[in-house]
Amino acid sequence: MENITKDPAYNAVDPNDFPAMLDVNRYGERSTAFDKIISATHDHFWDPLDAKYIDFKKPFDMEKDYLINPTANADLKTAIADKLDEKGKIKLVNLDTWWALSSILHGEQGALALSASLCHILRDPGAQEYAANQTREEARHVTAFSAYIKSRWGKPKQVGPALGNLLNELVSSPLVWKKIIGMQMLVEGLAMGAFATFFKETHDPLMKQLMQLVMTDEAFHHKFGKIWADRTIPHLNKKEHEIIEDWAWEVFQILLFNLGSPDQKAWIYEAVGLDPLWCQQAFMEALTDANIRTELQEATNIFRVLIKTLVKAGIITDRTRGNYAAYIDMAELYAEGDRMVGDDIAEEGIKYLMKLNGGTRFVTPESIAAE
Repeated sequence: MENITKDPAYNAVDPNDFPAMLDVNRYGERSTAFDKIISATHDHFWDPLDAKYIDFKKPFDMEKDYLINPTANADLKTAIADKLDEKGKIKLVNLDTWWALSSILHGEQGALALSASLCHILRDPGAQEYAANQTREEARHVTAFSAYIKSRWGKPKQVGPALGNLLNELVSSPLVWKKIIGMQMLVEGLAMGAFATFFKETHDPLMKQLMQLVMTDEAFHHKFGKIWADRTIPHLNKKEHEIIEDWAWEVFQILLFNLGSPDQKAWIYEAVGLDPLWCQQAFMEALTDANIRTELQEATNIFRVLIKTLVKAGIITDRTRGNYAAYIDMAELYAEGDRMVGDDIAEEGIKYLMKLNGGTRFVTPESIAAE
């Protein structure tokens, strides 16, 4: 497949062609598109190894309290809830959270590797510096989520096959558009929705603080994808747009139907004394299209944020709009502004970090995308 490029800022070379990076003309051909994102890094700097920013030694009683509001747990909205007492429900929710945060950790590792891979292929020095900058920020997310998971469970769970295969495809792809749509828009959009949900629903102050700190970085990463879309999507021909649109729909389905799938969580059901097969059947009985649609109407639902990302980027057209309309009111989404559900949380976090770091500037992700 072709590396669909409409703006020279996203020109790429073969990952094995390092001599292309030594072209003397290349050094002077720097795009200014990412300069503000790069300079704003100082406004939202934080160090997960410094208790001044976040202290992972803060305790939480995992046996007596829910990490996440139980009303936000999908399993407890099925017949599974009827089989468990309060202690069992707490255990189930907290194990589900372990699974979800482990997936987020793996996603952050994927984002780190993908950002580093962009450094190998982006020809534009400005784009390359942005990718290097994001690599640094994703690395601290890996450190932070590893520390949180260690403080609550010891170590993360193994990555699920659906997410693992997708991350492998994105990191390995030589195509810039796949990397940006797949990671910067779809996975980052999913992450922003997840972080906003955890921030809203968690009972653990440490988790709440972690989510906001990570969102101060991720909001800018998400806007990098928006800049690409603004400079690329309007210039695609019909065939190119259809290739991108179809691939985005394919990835959306993979994420929607696999990330929280009960067949990947048999170990959780066994841990609370339930038959995994019965739990899968109970979950599937409750998983009607109407129920999915109701869940997606929530502004912080992770997949609603993902769909909005594709809508605002211009990737979804009338050709596939009906696919997503099965789950969400598309007219309502089109009518909304460009602000994402996590933007307010991220901006408050940036203000806090600026004060902590002694900064004097405040650049929002939205103001950067607007340019």
